[in-house]
Amino acid sequence: MKANTMKTPAPARRRFFAQGAGIGAALIGAAAVSRVAQATVPEAPLRDSAATVITPLPAKGRPYNPVVTLNSWTLPWRMKDGYKEFHLIAEPVRREIGPGMIANLWGYNGQSPGPTIEVVEGDRVRLFVTNKLPEHTTIHWHGQRLPNGMDGVGGLNQPQIKPGETYVYEFIARRAGTFMYHPHADEMTQMAMGMMGFWVTHPKDPKFMPVDRDFCFLLNAYDIDPGSATPQINTMLDFNLWTWNSRTFPGIDPLVCRMGDRVRIRVGNLTMTNHPMHLHGHEFVVTCTDGGWTQPSSRWPEVTTDIAVGQMRAFEFEATEPGDWAFHCHKSHHTMNPMGHDVPTMIGVDHRGVAAKINKLVPDYMVMGERGMADMGEMEMQIPDNTLPMMTGQGQFGPIEMGGMFTTVKVRKGQAKNDYKDPGPYKYPPNTVAYKWAGESLNPTRAPTSRMTEIDPATGRATGGGKSIELTVRKPAGGHAGH
Repeated sequence: MKANTMKTPAPARRRFFAQGAGIGAALIGAAAVSRVAQATVPEAPLRDSAATVITPLPAKGRPYNPVVTLNSWTLPWRMKDGYKEFHLIAEPVRREIGPGMIANLWGYNGQSPGPTIEVVEGDRVRLFVTNKLPEHTTIHWHGQRLPNGMDGVGGLNQPQIKPGETYVYEFIARRAGTFMYHPHADEMTQMAMGMMGFWVTHPKDPKFMPVDRDFCFLLNAYDIDPGSATPQINTMLDFNLWTWNSRTFPGIDPLVCRMGDRVRIRVGNLTMTNHPMHLHGHEFVVTCTDGGWTQPSSRWPEVTTDIAVGQMRAFEFEATEPGDWAFHCHKSHHTMNPMGHDVPTMIGVDHRGVAAKINKLVPDYMVMGERGMADMGEMEMQIPDNTLPMMTGQGQFGPIEMGGMFTTVKVRKGQAKNDYKDPGPYKYPPNTVAYKWAGESLNPTRAPTSRMTEIDPATGRATGGGKSIELTVRKPAGGHAGH
């Protein structure tokens, strides 16, 4: 993880949007907000890097401990007339899904997902939303308590934000918690294209539920054919890219922790299926949902928590165990990159003679799946442009054989308090790594088996190897003839 600490993230490009500044945007409130109709619009910084940006402690306003958004950043704000003002730009973006693959997505302020918005409970918030998409949009502030006209459902609570227009949302952040934002306009297209972002409202009492490290990211998924760059928006279930903040392993940064830290991980799910999030080496408790903080009496220790579609979960643990601990979705296909759904299982099939003949016609032909799929972690296989291998990532002992929704939680004794730099591979103490047995053979002696060839339908006997094996067939009762 790159510790790019800055008061304002250093965007690759900046734009200023003000009334009459040549953008032709109408400044229109989501509800009646005429008092700001003539005000200048705050700066809208843009960022297209996939590096994780570490936000420093706020220099003004109520104090809080900023979150760390994996492979993303926190949107800067300004104070004006007692409001914290933010500016989001909905626009087409290009996102590096993983090393060697770029996707054409839609997002906010140069990225998908958009930047995290952080406020404090009780803050008055004003959000300017400029639409630079080719179609109309809105923003729904998922989980927030706010005036009905600010809820962002197009046609129900407000007019749609047309291309070129800027709308204003105003409300008070009434309760602390973990939230997100996303469109409520042409959702099938806009969310499938990556339009979403994280929102954190910190408690007004900085001593409430304090943690040393506070990470967050969104679960999202795409269906992008190998060699292409734009998601197929009509896909309902068969996605081939399972991502955290539109990144796949090994493009997902590790969660770096100091040994002994109290750690919180906030996760929101905007895919089309649930995700059982599993952490190795530690137990955790769920302390917050998008409905608010959980009561201590309702918490129990676990190592996997299932996050359903549209849900947010925050879970906490004490980083007491040093090492590089796997952290991933426990659906096995979600820890792989683009894969075909129609590939037959060929385990146990000897291709050697067939493969040699095919190689005469197709020199680059490779046998896949004869012994399982683990070989793919080591293959130097030609793949189409702008896609990713199914299994990737290297560890100090060889291929990790993971992709998709996977990264590591790195716990180190010597890590500084606010240091998020990747400490590199864990240095294992002597005699703490599993090792190959070098003693006598432990292969068990197995009983001889006969080879079954067929079953005689008249007698119900299986025959083979010169022996008969008697089978007793029990049919279910039920009044049918022949029982």
